[in-house]
Amino acid sequence: MTSSDERQPSNNGRRLFWLAAFIVVLFAVYSGGWFYLADRVRTEADKAVATLNKTGVEAGCANLQVSGYPLSFSVSCDNLAYEDDAKNIAASAGSFNAAAQIIQPLSPVANLRGPLRTSVPDMVPLWIDWDNLQANVKLWWPLPQRISLEAEGLSGQTDPADDTDPMQLFSAGKASGQLQPNGGDIDYIGSFGDLEIDPDAIGGRVLPALDASGDVTLKNGVALIGTQVKSLRGQAIEIRNLDLSSGTARITVSGPLSVDAEGLINADLMIRLKDPKAVAAILGAAIPEQKSQIEQGFAALAVLGNEPSMPLKVVKGKASLGFIPLGKIKPVE
Repeated sequence: MTSSDERQPSNNGRRLFWLAAFIVVLFAVYSGGWFYLADRVRTEADKAVATLNKTGVEAGCANLQVSGYPLSFSVSCDNLAYEDDAKNIAASAGSFNAAAQIIQPLSPVANLRGPLRTSVPDMVPLWIDWDNLQANVKLWWPLPQRISLEAEGLSGQTDPADDTDPMQLFSAGKASGQLQPNGGDIDYIGSFGDLEIDPDAIGGRVLPALDASGDVTLKNGVALIGTQVKSLRGQAIEIRNLDLSSGTARITVSGPLSVDAEGLINADLMIRLKDPKAVAAILGAAIPEQKSQIEQGFAALAVLGNEPSMPLKVVKGKASLGFIPLGKIKPVE
């Protein structure tokens, strides 16, 4: 046997030893990082709650747990709560869980159990529940690249704890929404299906089950994040598509809309209808006091075909549909 043959097994053994040592060191570093991050999450959560408490706000994530080692990172708590006595605002929800897999650490998935109970000034306390609510986030710096929310089996009513005979408000088979930065703007895409609004919640008026979708951009939305916007004045949106339908009836809106410094609305919208007679029947049932005028107006539109379109312009609060003046819209705050 030559000397080179004798050295080869020894070299292979050393390579295996150093490979095993590297794996052990790498796993130790990873483990240390995982437990450091877990401890940091607990510490920062406690600091955030303590900071809020100093300002008179009570907030909590009851029984906060960090788990998932070694293949994932999960944060959970039994319930969420927020209460600001100074502003008379309160909200609470059920258990919360957010988890990220090691192979996708910047794409956590969060689940929240209902009900969501809210109490804000000038509104009756609400009880909103769902069968499933999930949020997906794609983290990045300085803002997330995308935040999406999906819900199934939504329903809303006045809070039974505040009213022994709660009023049913609405139900929806599904709903979804997605937010993502687009330069200095923020894009929103959302939809809901099988929305049913209880007649008692809208003064006895009757609406059929509705489906809707929307694609809208909030101008300068990134700069507005983190600021307490108290007024709609100076804000602008671009409506690429807002679609509301029920059966064969459909209304679609697109175009820019803005509010100037004086609170006056300006808009250059295009309204498209499908099956005007069906749309008129829905509006006539929802606004019975205007049923005759609605039927007359939509009968004229039907002459333009089954899918007419018309411009809706608002200049300094003065609205017109085509050549028909609609009146003046009051300034908004």
